[in-house]
Amino acid sequence: MKSGSPLRRLGFFSRLLDEGSAAERYRLATAQILHAEAEGFDSAWIAQHHFHEHEGGLPAPLVFLAQIAARTGRIRLGTGIVTLPMELPIRVAEDAAVLDLMSGGRLELGVGSGGNPAAFAAFGLADEDRRAVFERNLALLTDALAGRELPGGDRIYPVRPELLGRIWHATFSVNGARHAGVCGAGLLLSRTQPRPDGQPDARLSDIQDPMVDAYLAALPPGVAPRILASRSVFVVDDRADGLRFAEIGLRRYQARLAERGHAGAAHLPVEELIRRQDVHLGTPEEVAASLRTDRVLDRATDLAVQVHSVDPPHPFVLRSIELMGRAVAPAIGLPRPGVSVPARRVA
Repeated sequence: MKSGSPLRRLGFFSRLLDEGSAAERYRLATAQILHAEAEGFDSAWIAQHHFHEHEGGLPAPLVFLAQIAARTGRIRLGTGIVTLPMELPIRVAEDAAVLDLMSGGRLELGVGSGGNPAAFAAFGLADEDRRAVFERNLALLTDALAGRELPGGDRIYPVRPELLGRIWHATFSVNGARHAGVCGAGLLLSRTQPRPDGQPDARLSDIQDPMVDAYLAALPPGVAPRILASRSVFVVDDRADGLRFAEIGLRRYQARLAERGHAGAAHLPVEELIRRQDVHLGTPEEVAASLRTDRVLDRATDLAVQVHSVDPPHPFVLRSIELMGRAVAPAIGLPRPGVSVPARRVA
């Protein structure tokens, strides 16, 4: 990471994958977001997933964020993402407008085309049609938020044109990044970016740098870039703790990939799994040094950290949030309110 990086904001990202029932997952994710706000994080992002509980624990992100809005006062609330082809876009606009009003204008509306291909059939959709449906629904969503007349002559109430400047597009492709730029939207870059065929060892920055290039080139004049890089980050007081939980979580993740027909890597040493999954793991000093090697962060405006797919127990997630906010963020050029990091071990 270069000095003078535009990185300005720190976010916490959750797929709501803690061990336990759905209610327990929601309780723990709520506690983690409250802790992130207390530690000075700027935003909290949650993912939407239908049906597959091991990939993500939440089908209704705007409902969940309404609860978070009622229990927080400052942190921005992001969807990462709403899978727009599976939604009625006018209803998304209505729910987003109400949530944004009730949260005091704190919603960041991330949208994308999906999602696990297996989930589309239940919604009467074909996976190969996702991009066309996304673009059609995106046009309806933006028309609704802007207060423009919809088919049939109605307009939504309440109208919330302010949200048009807080829409983000998630994509895995250069063309998708270019489209986000043309629309003047924010660009959401995922830590689950697929590797090109024949390049299993490609780093995230190798794949995402061209996407950032295309996005910046396509932005309309006068529109400030918004680029959020989501990264796997697990900060610990003792690297041994990080490796212990990585051994469990990353191998569990590899086993699920193998069940879905992906090439297995379970035989690899845990350090190699950490490298292949672009996990920034270790003490604050180690994580800061690792993040500095990520070229995408030289141009990103936002960094959102998540503990997936290590998925350590809840107390370690809270400690990782503390260490990230108090020690790592300042070390990579993100000054936070907290500056001291009391030494302690999580049992």
